Amino acid sequence: MLTFHPTRRNFIATGTLAVGGLTFADVLRARAAQDRPTRGKAVIMVYLNGGPSHIDMYDPKPEAPEEYRGEFKPIRTNVNGMHISEMLPLHAKIADKFAIVRNMKFQQEGHTAPELYTGALKGNRPSIGSIVSRLRTDAGIHSPLPPYVYIGDANHVGGPGFLGKAHEAYIHGERAVSLGRSKSVTLEQLGERRTLLKAFDETRRTLDDPKGSRAGMDAFTAQAFEMMTTDVARDAFDISKEPLAVRERYGKGVEYLMARRLVEAGVPVVSITPQNHGMASKCNGQWDHHDHVFECLRAILPQYDKSVHALLTDLHDRGLSNDVVVCIWGEMGRTPRVGTQKGTTAGRDHWPQSGFAILAGGGLEVGQVVGATNARGERPVGEHYTPQNVLATLYRVLEIDPQTTLNDHTGRPVYLLDDPRPIKEV
Repeated sequence: MLTFHPTRRNFIATGTLAVGGLTFADVLRARAAQDRPTRGKAVIMVYLNGGPSHIDMYDPKPEAPEEYRGEFKPIRTNVNGMHISEMLPLHAKIADKFAIVRNMKFQQEGHTAPELYTGALKGNRPSIGSIVSRLRTDAGIHSPLPPYVYIGDANHVGGPGFLGKAHEAYIHGERAVSLGRSKSVTLEQLGERRTLLKAFDETRRTLDDPKGSRAGMDAFTAQAFEMMTTDVARDAFDISKEPLAVRERYGKGVEYLMARRLVEAGVPVVSITPQNHGMASKCNGQWDHHDHVFECLRAILPQYDKSVHALLTDLHDRGLSNDVVVCIWGEMGRTPRVGTQKGTTAGRDHWPQSGFAILAGGGLEVGQVVGATNARGERPVGEHYTPQNVLATLYRVLEIDPQTTLNDHTGRPVYLLDDPRPIKEV
Protein backbone atom coordinates (compact mmCIF):
# COMPACT_ATOMS: atom_id res chain seq x y z
CA MET A 1 0.00 0.00 0.00
CA LEU A 2 1.27 3.44 -0.83
CA THR A 3 1.59 5.45 2.33
CA PHE A 4 2.10 9.14 2.80
CA HIS A 5 2.00 11.12 6.01
CA PRO A 6 2.03 14.87 5.29
CA THR A 7 4.04 17.19 7.48
CA ARG A 8 4.94 20.82 7.10
CA ARG A 9 8.24 19.78 5.52
CA ASN A 10 6.85 17.55 2.80
CA PHE A 11 3.84 19.68 1.89
CA ILE A 12 6.11 21.37 -0.66
CA ALA A 13 7.29 18.02 -2.02
CA THR A 14 3.76 16.89 -2.65
CA GLY A 15 3.35 19.74 -5.09
CA THR A 16 5.07 17.50 -7.65
CA LEU A 17 2.01 15.23 -7.63
CA ALA A 18 0.43 17.33 -10.35
CA VAL A 19 3.22 19.58 -11.60
CA GLY A 20 6.04 17.82 -13.46
CA GLY A 21 5.76 14.58 -11.46
CA LEU A 22 3.25 11.97 -10.46
CA THR A 23 -0.39 12.96 -10.85
CA PHE A 24 -3.13 11.81 -8.51
CA ALA A 25 -4.31 9.54 -11.30
CA ASP A 26 -0.84 7.92 -11.40
CA VAL A 27 -1.01 7.25 -7.67
CA LEU A 28 -4.44 5.67 -8.03
CA ARG A 29 -3.36 3.54 -10.97
CA ALA A 30 -0.41 2.25 -8.97
CA ARG A 31 -2.73 1.28 -6.16
CA ALA A 32 -5.15 -0.41 -8.53
CA ALA A 33 -2.32 -2.44 -10.11
CA GLN A 34 -1.62 -4.18 -6.81
CA ASP A 35 -3.05 -7.63 -6.23
CA ARG A 36 -4.79 -6.70 -3.00
CA PRO A 37 -7.23 -3.81 -2.53
CA THR A 38 -5.94 -0.73 -0.75
CA ARG A 39 -7.89 1.79 1.25
CA GLY A 40 -5.81 4.90 0.67
CA LYS A 41 -6.37 8.31 2.24
CA ALA A 42 -9.81 9.59 3.19
CA VAL A 43 -11.66 12.66 4.46
CA ILE A 44 -14.57 12.83 6.88
CA MET A 45 -16.15 16.27 6.81
CA VAL A 46 -18.56 17.11 9.63
CA TYR A 47 -20.67 20.08 8.58
CA LEU A 48 -22.36 21.79 11.56
CA ASN A 49 -25.09 23.48 9.57
CA GLY A 50 -26.27 26.83 10.89
CA GLY A 51 -23.09 28.41 12.18
CA PRO A 52 -21.78 27.00 15.49
CA SER A 53 -20.80 29.47 18.21
CA HIS A 54 -17.01 29.67 18.37
CA ILE A 55 -16.97 31.46 21.73
CA ASP A 56 -19.25 28.92 23.41
CA MET A 57 -17.34 25.90 22.08
CA TYR A 58 -13.67 26.24 21.13
CA ASP A 59 -12.68 29.87 21.70
CA PRO A 60 -13.84 30.88 25.21
CA LYS A 61 -13.32 34.47 26.34
CA PRO A 62 -13.53 34.39 30.16
CA GLU A 63 -12.02 37.87 30.54
CA ALA A 64 -14.51 39.54 28.18
CA PRO A 65 -17.57 41.42 29.48
CA GLU A 66 -20.49 39.19 30.45
CA GLU A 67 -22.52 40.04 27.35
CA TYR A 68 -19.66 38.58 25.26
CA ARG A 69 -18.29 35.66 27.26
CA GLY A 70 -21.67 34.01 27.78
CA GLU A 71 -22.70 31.48 30.41
CA PHE A 72 -20.11 28.73 29.87
CA LYS A 73 -16.77 28.57 31.65
CA PRO A 74 -13.53 27.36 30.07
CA ILE A 75 -11.89 24.10 31.15
CA ARG A 76 -8.35 22.83 30.73
CA THR A 77 -7.55 20.06 28.27
CA ASN A 78 -4.80 17.44 28.13
CA VAL A 79 -2.82 19.89 25.98
CA ASN A 80 -0.97 22.48 28.02
CA GLY A 81 -2.44 25.97 27.50
CA MET A 82 -5.45 24.82 25.45
CA HIS A 83 -8.83 25.70 27.00
CA ILE A 84 -12.26 24.91 25.61
CA SER A 85 -15.87 25.14 26.80
CA GLU A 86 -16.94 23.27 29.91
CA MET A 87 -19.65 21.73 27.71
CA LEU A 88 -17.01 19.63 25.92
CA PRO A 89 -15.42 17.54 28.72
CA LEU A 90 -14.76 14.52 26.49
CA HIS A 91 -13.01 16.72 23.96
CA ALA A 92 -10.78 17.92 26.79
CA LYS A 93 -9.52 14.36 27.35
CA ILE A 94 -8.38 13.91 23.73
CA ALA A 95 -7.28 17.43 22.78
CA ASP A 96 -3.93 15.94 21.79
CA LYS A 97 -5.76 14.30 18.86
CA PHE A 98 -7.03 17.49 17.18
CA ALA A 99 -6.03 21.01 16.29
CA ILE A 100 -8.28 24.05 16.76
CA VAL A 101 -8.02 26.64 14.00
CA ARG A 102 -9.34 29.77 15.70
CA ASN A 103 -8.46 32.39 13.08
CA MET A 104 -11.02 31.34 10.48
CA LYS A 105 -12.86 33.90 8.35
CA PHE A 106 -15.78 33.17 6.04
CA GLN A 107 -17.38 35.01 3.12
CA GLN A 108 -21.04 34.33 3.68
CA GLU A 109 -23.79 35.48 5.97
CA GLY A 110 -26.47 32.99 4.99
CA HIS A 111 -26.78 29.27 5.53
CA THR A 112 -25.23 27.95 2.35
CA ALA A 113 -22.69 25.16 2.07
CA PRO A 114 -20.68 25.80 -1.15
CA GLU A 115 -17.81 27.67 0.49
CA LEU A 116 -17.05 24.73 2.76
CA TYR A 117 -17.10 22.16 -0.04
CA THR A 118 -15.53 24.18 -2.86
CA GLY A 119 -13.87 27.23 -1.30
CA ALA A 120 -16.12 29.58 -3.28
CA LEU A 121 -19.70 30.81 -3.00
CA LYS A 122 -20.25 31.21 -6.75
CA GLY A 123 -18.91 29.93 -10.05
CA ASN A 124 -20.36 26.41 -10.24
CA ARG A 125 -17.21 24.97 -8.70
CA PRO A 126 -17.07 21.24 -7.87
CA SER A 127 -16.99 20.05 -4.27
CA ILE A 128 -14.01 18.16 -2.88
CA GLY A 129 -15.87 14.84 -3.09
CA SER A 130 -16.79 15.41 -6.73
CA ILE A 131 -13.17 16.30 -7.51
CA VAL A 132 -12.01 12.99 -6.03
CA SER A 133 -14.72 11.16 -7.98
CA ARG A 134 -13.56 12.72 -11.24
CA LEU A 135 -9.88 12.02 -10.63
CA ARG A 136 -10.62 8.40 -9.78
CA THR A 137 -12.61 8.10 -13.00
CA ASP A 138 -9.72 9.61 -14.97
CA ALA A 139 -7.44 7.00 -13.40
CA GLY A 140 -9.78 4.17 -14.41
CA ILE A 141 -10.51 3.22 -10.81
CA HIS A 142 -13.73 1.25 -10.24
CA SER A 143 -15.07 0.15 -6.89
CA PRO A 144 -18.24 -1.37 -5.48
CA LEU A 145 -18.29 1.66 -3.16
CA PRO A 146 -19.15 5.20 -4.30
CA PRO A 147 -16.20 7.61 -4.08
CA TYR A 148 -18.25 10.37 -2.44
CA VAL A 149 -20.96 9.76 0.15
CA TYR A 150 -23.14 12.30 1.92
CA ILE A 151 -25.15 11.53 5.05
CA GLY A 152 -27.73 14.07 6.14
CA ASP A 153 -30.11 16.68 4.77
CA ALA A 154 -29.79 16.69 0.96
CA ASN A 155 -30.11 20.50 0.99
CA HIS A 156 -26.58 20.79 2.37
CA VAL A 157 -24.59 18.40 0.21
CA GLY A 158 -21.64 19.62 -1.86
CA GLY A 159 -22.55 19.56 -5.55
CA PRO A 160 -20.54 18.42 -8.59
CA GLY A 161 -20.54 21.85 -10.24
CA PHE A 162 -19.28 21.83 -13.81
CA LEU A 163 -18.18 18.18 -13.48
CA GLY A 164 -21.79 17.11 -13.96
CA LYS A 165 -24.15 14.55 -12.51
CA ALA A 166 -21.74 11.65 -12.93
CA HIS A 167 -19.81 13.00 -9.94
CA GLU A 168 -22.67 13.81 -7.56
CA ALA A 169 -22.50 12.48 -4.04
CA TYR A 170 -24.24 9.24 -3.21
CA ILE A 171 -26.81 10.37 -0.66
CA HIS A 172 -27.47 7.73 1.95
CA GLY A 173 -31.08 6.79 2.59
CA GLU A 174 -33.43 3.91 2.14
CA ARG A 175 -31.60 2.85 -1.02
CA ALA A 176 -28.75 1.46 1.04
CA VAL A 177 -30.80 -1.56 2.17
CA SER A 178 -31.15 -2.71 -1.43
CA LEU A 179 -27.62 -2.12 -2.63
CA GLY A 180 -26.80 -5.80 -2.81
CA ARG A 181 -27.50 -8.02 -5.79
CA SER A 182 -30.75 -9.93 -5.82
CA LYS A 183 -30.06 -13.60 -5.18
CA SER A 184 -32.21 -14.48 -8.21
CA VAL A 185 -29.79 -12.65 -10.54
CA THR A 186 -26.47 -14.36 -11.28
CA LEU A 187 -23.22 -12.53 -11.99
CA GLU A 188 -23.36 -13.91 -15.53
CA GLN A 189 -26.80 -12.37 -16.04
CA LEU A 190 -25.53 -9.04 -14.73
CA GLY A 191 -22.71 -9.19 -17.27
CA GLU A 192 -25.13 -9.80 -20.11
CA ARG A 193 -27.30 -6.87 -19.02
CA ARG A 194 -24.24 -4.61 -18.78
CA THR A 195 -23.28 -5.44 -22.40
CA LEU A 196 -26.80 -4.68 -23.63
CA LEU A 197 -26.93 -1.37 -21.73
CA LYS A 198 -23.54 -0.37 -23.13
CA ALA A 199 -24.83 -0.82 -26.67
CA PHE A 200 -27.82 1.41 -25.95
CA ASP A 201 -25.64 3.98 -24.16
CA GLU A 202 -23.27 4.38 -27.11
CA THR A 203 -26.25 5.34 -29.27
CA ARG A 204 -27.88 7.63 -26.73
CA ARG A 205 -24.68 9.50 -26.00
CA THR A 206 -24.91 11.24 -29.37
CA LEU A 207 -28.13 12.85 -28.13
CA ASP A 208 -26.66 14.02 -24.86
CA ASP A 209 -27.40 17.52 -23.59
CA PRO A 210 -24.65 20.14 -23.03
CA LYS A 211 -24.54 19.54 -19.26
CA GLY A 212 -23.79 15.86 -19.68
CA SER A 213 -26.94 14.61 -17.96
CA ARG A 214 -27.11 11.52 -20.16
CA ALA A 215 -23.48 10.71 -19.53
CA GLY A 216 -24.14 11.24 -15.84
CA MET A 217 -26.92 8.68 -15.89
CA ASP A 218 -24.62 6.25 -17.72
CA ALA A 219 -22.07 6.70 -14.94
CA PHE A 220 -24.76 6.03 -12.34
CA THR A 221 -25.67 2.82 -14.16
CA ALA A 222 -22.05 1.69 -14.15
CA GLN A 223 -21.77 2.49 -10.44
CA ALA A 224 -24.99 0.59 -9.74
CA PHE A 225 -23.58 -2.51 -11.42
CA GLU A 226 -20.40 -2.26 -9.37
CA MET A 227 -22.43 -1.91 -6.16
CA MET A 228 -24.73 -4.81 -6.95
CA THR A 229 -22.05 -7.38 -7.74
CA THR A 230 -21.00 -7.60 -4.07
CA ASP A 231 -22.47 -6.80 -0.68
CA VAL A 232 -19.57 -4.50 0.20
CA ALA A 233 -21.58 -1.30 -0.17
CA ARG A 234 -24.64 -2.55 1.68
CA ASP A 235 -22.50 -3.90 4.52
CA ALA A 236 -20.56 -0.65 4.85
CA PHE A 237 -23.78 1.28 5.49
CA ASP A 238 -25.10 -1.30 7.96
CA ILE A 239 -24.15 -0.13 11.46
CA SER A 240 -25.96 -3.09 12.99
CA LYS A 241 -22.85 -5.08 12.10
CA GLU A 242 -20.95 -3.12 14.73
CA PRO A 243 -20.63 -4.63 18.23
CA LEU A 244 -23.11 -3.23 20.73
CA ALA A 245 -20.31 -1.70 22.78
CA VAL A 246 -19.13 0.34 19.78
CA ARG A 247 -22.64 1.55 18.96
CA GLU A 248 -23.16 2.57 22.57
CA ARG A 249 -19.92 4.55 22.47
CA TYR A 250 -21.33 6.71 19.65
CA GLY A 251 -24.81 6.93 21.19
CA LYS A 252 -27.26 8.77 18.95
CA GLY A 253 -24.45 9.95 16.68
CA VAL A 254 -25.05 7.22 14.10
CA GLU A 255 -23.84 9.48 11.27
CA TYR A 256 -20.35 9.56 12.80
CA LEU A 257 -20.27 5.78 13.16
CA MET A 258 -21.43 5.27 9.58
CA ALA A 259 -18.76 7.70 8.35
CA ARG A 260 -16.08 5.65 10.12
CA ARG A 261 -17.41 2.44 8.60
CA LEU A 262 -17.42 3.95 5.11
CA VAL A 263 -13.84 5.27 5.15
CA GLU A 264 -12.65 2.02 6.67
CA ALA A 265 -14.35 0.16 3.80
CA GLY A 266 -12.63 2.39 1.22
CA VAL A 267 -14.81 5.45 0.54
CA PRO A 268 -12.37 8.38 0.09
CA VAL A 269 -14.73 11.28 0.91
CA VAL A 270 -17.62 11.17 3.38
CA SER A 271 -19.51 14.28 4.43
CA ILE A 272 -22.09 14.32 7.20
CA THR A 273 -24.56 16.87 8.51
CA PRO A 274 -25.41 15.35 11.89
CA GLN A 275 -28.91 15.64 13.26
CA ASN A 276 -29.26 17.31 16.63
CA HIS A 277 -31.40 15.19 18.86
CA GLY A 278 -33.45 16.54 21.76
CA MET A 279 -33.46 20.15 20.60
CA ALA A 280 -36.20 22.34 22.01
CA SER A 281 -38.68 23.77 19.51
CA LYS A 282 -37.54 27.29 20.36
CA CYS A 283 -34.10 26.48 18.95
CA ASN A 284 -33.86 27.41 15.28
CA GLY A 285 -32.32 24.86 12.92
CA GLN A 286 -29.19 22.85 13.53
CA TRP A 287 -26.71 25.33 15.02
CA ASP A 288 -28.54 28.55 14.09
CA HIS A 289 -29.28 29.77 17.61
CA HIS A 290 -30.61 33.30 17.28
CA ASP A 291 -32.65 32.68 20.44
CA HIS A 292 -31.75 31.03 23.74
CA VAL A 293 -28.28 30.02 22.56
CA PHE A 294 -27.13 28.67 25.91
CA GLU A 295 -30.24 26.58 26.49
CA CYS A 296 -29.95 25.17 22.97
CA LEU A 297 -26.27 24.35 23.30
CA ARG A 298 -26.85 22.65 26.64
CA ALA A 299 -29.31 20.39 24.85
CA ILE A 300 -27.08 19.38 21.94
CA LEU A 301 -23.45 19.72 23.01
CA PRO A 302 -23.36 16.59 25.23
CA GLN A 303 -24.25 14.34 22.28
CA TYR A 304 -21.93 16.25 19.95
CA ASP A 305 -19.13 15.90 22.51
CA LYS A 306 -19.78 12.16 22.77
CA SER A 307 -19.92 11.64 19.01
CA VAL A 308 -16.68 13.48 18.23
CA HIS A 309 -14.88 11.74 21.09
CA ALA A 310 -16.11 8.36 19.82
CA LEU A 311 -15.08 9.06 16.22
CA LEU A 312 -11.57 10.32 16.96
CA THR A 313 -10.77 7.61 19.50
CA ASP A 314 -12.25 4.91 17.25
CA LEU A 315 -10.12 6.01 14.29
CA HIS A 316 -7.06 6.07 16.53
CA ASP A 317 -7.74 2.66 18.08
CA ARG A 318 -8.24 1.09 14.64
CA GLY A 319 -4.99 2.49 13.28
CA LEU A 320 -6.80 4.76 10.83
CA SER A 321 -5.92 8.16 12.20
CA ASN A 322 -2.88 8.70 9.94
CA ASP A 323 -4.86 7.93 6.81
CA VAL A 324 -8.18 9.60 7.65
CA VAL A 325 -8.44 13.35 8.22
CA VAL A 326 -11.49 14.68 10.07
CA CYS A 327 -12.62 18.26 9.50
CA ILE A 328 -15.36 19.77 11.69
CA TRP A 329 -16.75 23.22 11.00
CA GLY A 330 -19.75 25.35 10.05
CA GLU A 331 -20.34 28.12 7.56
CA MET A 332 -19.62 30.90 10.09
CA GLY A 333 -19.32 31.71 13.78
CA ARG A 334 -21.85 33.58 15.93
CA THR A 335 -21.93 37.19 17.10
CA PRO A 336 -19.56 37.68 20.03
CA ARG A 337 -22.08 39.95 21.71
CA VAL A 338 -25.21 38.19 22.96
CA GLY A 339 -28.68 39.47 22.08
CA THR A 340 -27.82 41.75 19.16
CA GLN A 341 -30.78 40.69 17.01
CA LYS A 342 -33.99 42.57 17.72
CA GLY A 343 -36.79 40.45 19.16
CA THR A 344 -34.55 37.64 20.41
CA THR A 345 -33.54 36.54 23.90
CA ALA A 346 -29.97 35.57 24.78
CA GLY A 347 -29.10 34.56 21.23
CA ARG A 348 -26.16 35.03 18.90
CA ASP A 349 -26.59 36.17 15.30
CA HIS A 350 -24.60 35.31 12.14
CA TRP A 351 -20.91 36.21 12.24
CA PRO A 352 -18.70 35.27 9.26
CA GLN A 353 -15.90 37.52 10.53
CA SER A 354 -14.63 34.73 12.78
CA GLY A 355 -15.21 31.06 13.47
CA PHE A 356 -13.35 27.77 13.88
CA ALA A 357 -12.30 24.59 12.16
CA ILE A 358 -11.26 21.38 13.91
CA LEU A 359 -8.71 19.17 12.15
CA ALA A 360 -7.76 15.69 13.33
CA GLY A 361 -5.83 12.75 11.94
CA GLY A 362 -4.41 12.60 8.43
CA GLY A 363 -0.84 12.67 9.72
CA LEU A 364 -1.30 16.35 10.59
CA GLU A 365 0.41 18.03 13.54
CA VAL A 366 -2.41 18.11 16.07
CA GLY A 367 -2.64 18.87 19.77
CA GLN A 368 -2.37 22.61 19.21
CA VAL A 369 -4.28 25.86 18.75
CA VAL A 370 -3.73 27.66 15.46
CA GLY A 371 -4.29 31.42 15.41
CA ALA A 372 -6.40 33.57 17.70
CA THR A 373 -9.20 36.11 17.79
CA ASN A 374 -9.20 39.38 19.68
CA ALA A 375 -10.23 39.72 23.33
CA ARG A 376 -13.94 39.62 22.48
CA GLY A 377 -13.79 36.99 19.74
CA GLU A 378 -14.80 39.50 17.08
CA ARG A 379 -12.11 38.93 14.45
CA PRO A 380 -8.81 37.11 13.90
CA VAL A 381 -5.64 38.70 15.22
CA GLY A 382 -3.03 38.97 12.49
CA GLU A 383 -3.18 36.38 9.72
CA HIS A 384 -6.46 34.61 9.09
CA TYR A 385 -7.39 31.44 7.23
CA THR A 386 -10.33 30.78 4.93
CA PRO A 387 -12.15 27.62 3.82
CA GLN A 388 -9.81 27.50 0.82
CA ASN A 389 -6.84 27.02 3.14
CA VAL A 390 -8.62 24.25 5.01
CA LEU A 391 -9.56 22.53 1.74
CA ALA A 392 -5.97 22.86 0.53
CA THR A 393 -4.92 21.01 3.67
CA LEU A 394 -7.47 18.26 3.01
CA TYR A 395 -6.35 17.92 -0.60
CA ARG A 396 -2.75 17.54 0.55
CA VAL A 397 -3.75 14.68 2.84
CA LEU A 398 -5.50 13.07 -0.14
CA GLU A 399 -2.25 13.51 -2.11
CA ILE A 400 -3.89 15.94 -4.54
CA ASP A 401 -2.11 19.15 -5.51
CA PRO A 402 -4.63 21.99 -4.96
CA GLN A 403 -3.19 23.70 -8.05
CA THR A 404 -4.46 20.87 -10.24
CA THR A 405 -6.73 22.13 -13.04
CA LEU A 406 -9.88 20.61 -14.53
CA ASN A 407 -11.69 21.87 -17.60
CA ASP A 408 -15.13 23.41 -17.17
CA HIS A 409 -18.02 23.17 -19.68
CA THR A 410 -16.33 25.62 -22.00
CA GLY A 411 -12.99 23.82 -21.92
CA ARG A 412 -11.40 26.50 -19.76
CA PRO A 413 -8.96 25.07 -17.16
CA VAL A 414 -10.00 25.90 -13.60
CA TYR A 415 -7.80 25.49 -10.53
CA LEU A 416 -9.22 23.40 -7.70
CA LEU A 417 -8.58 26.38 -5.43
CA ASP A 418 -7.70 30.00 -6.07
CA ASP A 419 -5.64 30.06 -2.85
CA PRO A 420 -3.71 26.77 -2.68
CA ARG A 421 -1.92 27.48 0.61
CA PRO A 422 -2.55 24.86 3.29
CA ILE A 423 -2.65 25.73 6.97
CA LYS A 424 1.09 25.85 7.57
CA GLU A 425 0.98 25.12 11.30
CA VAL A 426 -0.43 21.63 10.79
